Amino acid sequence: MIYFHSENDFTLQNKKQIIHWINHCIVRLTKITGEINYIFCDDEYLLNLNQEYLEHDTLTDIISFDDSDDTRVSGDIFISTQRVKENAIVFNTSFIDELHRVLIHGLLHFVGFKDKTKLEKIEMRKQEDYYLSLREF
Repeated sequence: MIYFHSENDFTLQNKKQIIHWINHCIVRLTKITGEINYIFCDDEYLLNLNQEYLEHDTLTDIISFDDSDDTRVSGDIFISTQRVKENAIVFNTSFIDELHRVLIHGLLHFVGFKDKTKLEKIEMRKQEDYYLSLREF
């Protein structure tokens, strides 16, 4: 069960296709879809979460709270649409492609991929690119 919520004025387009794509990615990761909540918000909202729960005083595009187990992927993924918009400009990509990258990025964290070291970041990007290539919309 995949749900989309908004703490700002963002409205996600193509929800059914995105849900289908995410479920397909989860199957490819040999997991089962549990309850996944994507919460779209602004920088200030995400900064407050970052400070309160992670004790980081920095802006970020995503924070994920993992509730997965060995077989089921579950959790909450908070996404700053402001940060995604700015990152799309920095990385010379469309807002939609960057948003989809962040959607799958959170999911990859839930199945164990990390991005703290240089090698982990390279592997995370490789995985993101692969799962982005599975989109059929």
